[in-house]
Amino acid sequence: MTKAGLVARMAKDAKISKAAANKALGGAIDEITKTLKKGQSVTLIGFGTFSVAKRKARKGRNPQTGKVITIAARRVPKFKAGAGLKKAVK
Repeated sequence: MTKAGLVARMAKDAKISKAAANKALGGAIDEITKTLKKGQSVTLIGFGTFSVAKRKARKGRNPQTGKVITIAARRVPKFKAGAGLKKAVK
């Protein structure tokens, strides 16, 4: 499903316009992103938890030259599915 498909489904289920559904989805995504940027997690009971994980710096290899390079440490987003979502998918 694409974002457009999700917006259309949200609009139909909530009986609102596609523009309103798109604005609501965009707002939810923006708030989740802002919260993760701060290093905090977002928990949606029954759905799952969005969080930030820290990856340590590590050595890697350039596949074109074979030269060893250092891959910098960074923060990456994680998602852990909740019990309700796991049960629904099962």
